[in-house]
Amino acid sequence: MNKKDKERRNRKKKNIWHYTKKSFIVLLSVCILIIGTGFLYEAVAARKEARLYPPPGELIDAGGYNLHVVKKGSGTPTIVFEAGSGETSLSWRGIPDALSEDATVVVYDRAGYAWSEQAPSARSGENIVQELHEALQNAELPGPYILVGHSLGGMYVRLFAQTYPDQVTGLVLVDARPENDERESKPILEKENFSGNPSVFTMKLLKSSGVMRIFKDWLLEGLIPKEDRDMFVNVIAKSTFFEAKDEEGRLAYITEDSIRGRHLGNLPVRIITRGIAPDYVSAGISEEGGRKLEEIWQTGQRQLLDISSDSEQVIAEASGHMIIHDQPELVVDKIRELLPSQP
Repeated sequence: MNKKDKERRNRKKKNIWHYTKKSFIVLLSVCILIIGTGFLYEAVAARKEARLYPPPGELIDAGGYNLHVVKKGSGTPTIVFEAGSGETSLSWRGIPDALSEDATVVVYDRAGYAWSEQAPSARSGENIVQELHEALQNAELPGPYILVGHSLGGMYVRLFAQTYPDQVTGLVLVDARPENDERESKPILEKENFSGNPSVFTMKLLKSSGVMRIFKDWLLEGLIPKEDRDMFVNVIAKSTFFEAKDEEGRLAYITEDSIRGRHLGNLPVRIITRGIAPDYVSAGISEEGGRKLEEIWQTGQRQLLDISSDSEQVIAEASGHMIIHDQPELVVDKIRELLPSQP
């Protein structure tokens, strides 16, 4: 190869590298522009849409920060609702209204959820119970209380009843998480290589980039009912929510330890248990693994009968875990059973 051919080949290589580098820079710039536009779009949209969803209740001091508390009705006792993991005051839908003619009804958002502020303390059951109690006192709602807890909220209301026994006159546990759930389920989930929920980082990125807003009907399918997705994106899906929900889950074992084997005397307890098992297979769990997990849950539900000498269990035959949506009238009926007889 002569000198001119070598020079020609070198120039050709330089041109190829030049155009490749230029194309890469252009492509990277376009990607950055698209991503930046997504973050800007979400920031503007979130600020605009938030004005359409003012808090329906009041912000009440719970020890240096505010919890969002909604009060309906009047009279005693006060019925207090504690939602499940990732659920808010909105999750109860029409149940509080149905009871507001019978007593004072309170729904609220735990710290970091919906309209409540983020708490500086760890999201342990002990702190959650103490903060709720302080907020109730500051809202001039001293009790006595009938506590209604769904899923993870069922453990919190049990701990509340243990902590303030003289102020609680009844419990309604709606497919409440059993006290041995984590320690008995964890080995099975590990064997199944179950990854669980997306990471906090992933959820925060999906939200802040605008992806969750744009593709909400796809991303939230099977997780959030369609009619609740706008509210979820605009009110609930904040960084504080994802962080609080994750920390509650990681610290739930501490609450299990706190309530395990504790007896509530003759406190009236009504237990409502799902009749339809979750679709474990669609969650990536084998049929055998799902069968074992459901057996653990149902055994734990029956063991809830042992926490009081005045306990009853009913199966919500037409419901999955979200009994509060599938059979709300059953929840209302069981709560009414604990109200004082009218003269």
